[in-house]
Amino acid sequence: MNVSIWRRIVQVLGLILPNSYFQVFIKDGSLYQGNLKGVVLPILNCYSTPSAYASCPMGSMQHFFVIQAFPAYVLGILGVVGITIGRLTCGWICPFGFIQDLLHKIPTPKIKLHKFFSYIKYAVLVFMVFLLPVLFEETFFCKFCPAGGLTGGIPQVLMNPPLREILGWLYIQKMIVTGLIVVFSILISRFFCRTFCPLGALLGLFNSSSIFHLQLNKIKCVNCKKCSKVCPVGIDPLVNTNSPECIRCLECVNVCKFDALKFKQGVKGKVLKQEVQI
Repeated sequence: MNVSIWRRIVQVLGLILPNSYFQVFIKDGSLYQGNLKGVVLPILNCYSTPSAYASCPMGSMQHFFVIQAFPAYVLGILGVVGITIGRLTCGWICPFGFIQDLLHKIPTPKIKLHKFFSYIKYAVLVFMVFLLPVLFEETFFCKFCPAGGLTGGIPQVLMNPPLREILGWLYIQKMIVTGLIVVFSILISRFFCRTFCPLGALLGLFNSSSIFHLQLNKIKCVNCKKCSKVCPVGIDPLVNTNSPECIRCLECVNVCKFDALKFKQGVKGKVLKQEVQI
């Protein structure tokens, strides 16, 4: 079984398992409020998703800032994940990432994303997740997050008719943002991950130093460019093997028939030296 099939299986599990509180659909529609809600997963999965067991790290981080507390717990979890596997959770486990993969499979003309747009997510991280919640005591990113809109806002309204009577401009603007992200995700591969996702921005900072990382053997590489053609985020692994944009989906490793790309463990310098000596 190749990497692509394994990844799809893990992505399906990443969508179902964190959202397996199915009692919500047969009871009164109230959110799960047990101890697991205090668990923060390194994926974009909204707290308000009806069947969600755990919490979103971006929402949790903003909550800490709003109450004027340092989010050591959240940053600690993301730091451990980042230094271990970088953005691998984005490519393998994140439910909203999987949804974008499915949306992009809809047969339409596709658009290539300019590299400039990849820097926007760092501004989103700094301003909407860090600064604005501290200054105005509001969870700003949550108000616009399309993952929350798609998996939380829409199902909540469908399941709770009384909510429809109190919907206002905030809900409308969130639905507008969600709709635009859905459309652009059909046209552009992993559009939200590449442009606006603050979690991807934060975890991507660890890609170049994570314990598990991609290793390119330039001796074995024949420069066929198949790796860059299959990359869902438009990276050329031959130019920047462990780019902050890399979601570690390993599709490049899967397509390389010359064993030039591998997902390695250890110190990158030492591994590269051993590879070159083969």
